[in-house]
Amino acid sequence: MVAAARAVLDDGSALSMRAVAGRLGVAPNALYSHVDGREGLLDAVLDDLLGTLPLPDPSTEPEAGLTAVMTASHELLLAHPGLAPHFVARQGARGPNAQRLGDAMRVLLAAAGVTSEAAQDTAIRVLVVHAIGDAAVAAGPEGTGPFDLDVLRASYAVGLRWLLEGALRACEHFPGL
Repeated sequence: MVAAARAVLDDGSALSMRAVAGRLGVAPNALYSHVDGREGLLDAVLDDLLGTLPLPDPSTEPEAGLTAVMTASHELLLAHPGLAPHFVARQGARGPNAQRLGDAMRVLLAAAGVTSEAAQDTAIRVLVVHAIGDAAVAAGPEGTGPFDLDVLRASYAVGLRWLLEGALRACEHFPGL
């Protein structure tokens, strides 16, 4: 069901229980025994997509690990431009796969000296907003953004480096964060 919903979105179609049921060859009401309507299905699709991202090795140098996680997240969103606006509208994802990635990021941030939960929350939020926002801009309003993906990727990488360096430096200079 989640794969069928993702296919509907990847095709650029509006997500509806009827569209997903049609792909599965079942009546729309059959889906309601598995999810709490369209919003629940959308949450499941977004979190399922995050489940495809690899976790960095906790022993990886923290900045390299965070860069790898966020670059993989950005690439995933670029590969599914129809989903980027949904991540924006829902302000990310909150399912078990999103939590798994967040926990991995917390380990890396702590290893980098960002030990305060509030500072970790802020760093994760800023990094995730950068990835989602950049991918949403690339997708454009109809999922067909006019951007050269190589230029966009290079720009994203520079911005990510700035954000990581700034976040890690801020925690050194402002330990109360």
